[in-house]
Amino acid sequence: MFDFVRNNKRVMQGLLLVLIVPSFVLVGLESYQDRGDAATGVATVAGQKVTQQEWEEAQRRQIDQARQMMGPQFDQKMFETPEAKQAILNNLVAERAIRAEIARTNMSVGDAALAKSIAEIQAFRKPDGSFDMEQYKAALAAQGMTPAMFDQRLRSDLTMQQLSNSIQATAFAPRSVSARLSDISDQEREVQEMQFPIAQFLPQVKVTDQMVKAYYDKNAQLFTIPEQVKAEYVVFDAAAAESQVQVTDAEVTEYYNKNLKSYTTPEQRTASHILINLARDAKPADQAAAKAKAEAVLAEVRKNPANFAEIAKAQSQDQGSAQAGGDLGVVEKGAFVKPVEDVIYALKEGEVSGVVQSEFGYHIIKLTSLKAAEQKPLLAVKDDIAADLKKQKVSKRYSEMAETFTNMVYEQSESLKPVADKLGLKIQTVDKLTRKPNPQLGTAPYNNEKFLAALFGTDAVKNKRNTEGVEVAPGVLVSGRVLEFKPATKRALADVDAQIRQRVTLEEAARLARAAGEQKLAAAKASGDATGFGEPKLVTRTKEPTINTTAAVAVLKADATKLPAYVGVEIPGQGYGVYRINKVAQPAAPDVNRRKQEAQQISGMVGQSELFNYVEALKTKAKAKINVQPSQLGVKTDGE
Repeated sequence: MFDFVRNNKRVMQGLLLVLIVPSFVLVGLESYQDRGDAATGVATVAGQKVTQQEWEEAQRRQIDQARQMMGPQFDQKMFETPEAKQAILNNLVAERAIRAEIARTNMSVGDAALAKSIAEIQAFRKPDGSFDMEQYKAALAAQGMTPAMFDQRLRSDLTMQQLSNSIQATAFAPRSVSARLSDISDQEREVQEMQFPIAQFLPQVKVTDQMVKAYYDKNAQLFTIPEQVKAEYVVFDAAAAESQVQVTDAEVTEYYNKNLKSYTTPEQRTASHILINLARDAKPADQAAAKAKAEAVLAEVRKNPANFAEIAKAQSQDQGSAQAGGDLGVVEKGAFVKPVEDVIYALKEGEVSGVVQSEFGYHIIKLTSLKAAEQKPLLAVKDDIAADLKKQKVSKRYSEMAETFTNMVYEQSESLKPVADKLGLKIQTVDKLTRKPNPQLGTAPYNNEKFLAALFGTDAVKNKRNTEGVEVAPGVLVSGRVLEFKPATKRALADVDAQIRQRVTLEEAARLARAAGEQKLAAAKASGDATGFGEPKLVTRTKEPTINTTAAVAVLKADATKLPAYVGVEIPGQGYGVYRINKVAQPAAPDVNRRKQEAQQISGMVGQSELFNYVEALKTKAKAKINVQPSQLGVKTDGE
């Protein structure tokens, strides 16, 4: 539906801006890190460089996100084209231009909006939906970020999104335009059909030897057998390295003893507190009052220690923990101010402290649980250690063997046997390989474009030397050697005579059908006569066509300002059809909901176009310039 909107190239350019709208659902926190450097910029925006490293990082992030979204349908080649690389660079430039405008006008979102956005990030939420502070800190720490760094970048992204939304919100499509486009989509055309099928004209076709020979000569490429090779090959991968690696019990024990800390679960404490706030510049009277209140609350807790959580909800002035009964969660070293932390680590499980003063006020602390440090026995981790050690050994052995493989297939290029014997590989044979991969061979190691290019190279074909070690998949190297080479040949005319006669017969029958149909079309246009046409049928853009799809498209595109209107259509593989358009009307009961959705869709497209124009203006204001040469994108220049 609405192909006429989707085919608008200018609007589709605007849709590229979707890529610069921030996505902070943590597909990778590294996107919030500053990865610029002092290298020559691939672009300049507002006097600032966009570096080669930033461009490459943006490409990597785009590929990673697409891989996660598309799953098995993902094809990395779609991101390796010059057009894809250029689009990502354009988006980086557009993003910089928007950020420059935000900085110039001092736009920003408030603290409340920022806090709400962070709280809604799914990666920071517990299974019950509550915010997981520990996960939040851990996720940022893993990326070398502090909460302040993350907040700053997220605030900037939210401001950018807010600006984008506000620009699009100002755009609208007049109701008359939406209604007109929906009318075109809903339009119904009553047509009558007259078919001229190919089968009807087959008996009239007489194929001569001269016609067969002419077709054979004119379409030589159809009857060419491409050059082929029979080759032997060896495959080297991680499995070959793994077969030569063993891990002993002694190695496992030694590793365990040297890394005991890794197999020890540290002591874990959880605590709750009640806080009576005290300003840093509080007067002595206020300090005394706050302390007195804290001591009163402490007395209440000592009287009813089991009711600590209920008392915290009622008395604690810490907004972050009061509603959770004062729960502070798992306590980590350095997470709390020193007096509070010291007390937490001094308490026994279930014990309540006295009144503890900190820079925030007066605390009453309860150690709610204490889990002692625990060391896993060797037996429990033996298999994991063995697997890790084997992985390390395999990695090292793979590197060594890969170097040996690469060197030997080159240095002893007359045969694959030396490298096969040295590394314990199997020499295999395959026949009828062509220069291009065969889809029917799937992911076979020899059915790789790079490997086939090497195998059909002059040195491999003419001198029968080993190919270099070609990486056909991550960690998989293949080398091959040509045993037999068959040059491209043309099949004999006698071998393809029957095939050509069948093709020529169909083509001649299709030509006769077209001629007869065009003759009827001209006569019908002249007379307006409906004789010979079939029963009336309705054709519309919103329903499955009642006639051939190719014909339906032609009927809906035909000029119907004067009725009856006629259109002739060549239907591939079937023949020719002539169509008489009798009526053009709107449906008796239009789909109101669909029309409403179409109006929203049109407004959205107009909004995207407005955003595109706005960003182009910002790029001009920021004096944006792309410095990348066509050769860096893989685009051929006139001199190449």
